[in-house]
Amino acid sequence: MSAATTRSRTPRTPDRLCVEAVELARAAAEEAAFPGVVGAHVSAVAEGDRVVTHFFESKEPGYRGWRWAVTVARASRAKNVTLDETVLLPGDDALLAPEWVPWSERLRPGDMGPGDLLPTEADDLRLEPGWSGEDAPPPNSVVSTEMAELVEAEDADVTDRVTVPVRGSITAVAEELGMRRARVLSRYGLHSAADRWDESFGAKTPMAQAAPASCVSCGFLVAVGGSLGQAFGVCANEFSPADGRLVSLSYGCGGHSEAAVMPAPLRPAPPVLDSMASDEFVLRPAAGAGSVPLPDAQAADLDLGHS
Repeated sequence: MSAATTRSRTPRTPDRLCVEAVELARAAAEEAAFPGVVGAHVSAVAEGDRVVTHFFESKEPGYRGWRWAVTVARASRAKNVTLDETVLLPGDDALLAPEWVPWSERLRPGDMGPGDLLPTEADDLRLEPGWSGEDAPPPNSVVSTEMAELVEAEDADVTDRVTVPVRGSITAVAEELGMRRARVLSRYGLHSAADRWDESFGAKTPMAQAAPASCVSCGFLVAVGGSLGQAFGVCANEFSPADGRLVSLSYGCGGHSEAAVMPAPLRPAPPVLDSMASDEFVLRPAAGAGSVPLPDAQAADLDLGHS
């Protein structure tokens, strides 16, 4: 640990020769820094016996409040002061970088651009195996109970707002025949809408051109029914720029579920050498272990001074 970071809590009397070595400390700071960024001498602090740290102002752009700290030392009974270390340290009002935040906490919906890849964890709760053949979550799913309660609440809310048509009216007869709406979308209207959607979220967009794969193989794609489902689906990835939008099956983005799957952490292999157990060594040969008996002198040497 350096002398500049291990100060004693008890005040010390600075060594006179070390305190007077301001020019030596300045030369060391100017050698480590760019020319013209070492400012005036601020203070000298005793770090220990014959160890002093000189602080200089820093004029480095972007390092407001920082100080160049140069530690010098002198050996006992020596007259020459030597250089210990040079480092740039923050002061009390220094401009510091914000605390580092992992990318998974910094990422927000809409941050992803063309060419970006979003890793997906292998056990992501938003995805499940596509070969199960069931749309409902499995019984052991973490979100199954939660989603079931939410669906029941939404169904109850929607049911309360439904107006029952008067029996015998044209609306009641149309609803009974499955024709609640007076007019529906024509083929022309459907094609016009499909052209607009394909222009915004289709294969010719910059995002799709830089995507690793298309939406047709993405686990976040929600299929839609009817003839529209042959070419479009709904994106359900909250970090995708198309979240909640109707996207073409040939569209794609970096949030593809299989674009960059994060592998599970590997289990470390067992140690080759067991450093936790102790090995037993024999200090003297056992009686009768050899073919030649030991003389009394050698037997005394093997005693190693133990009674």
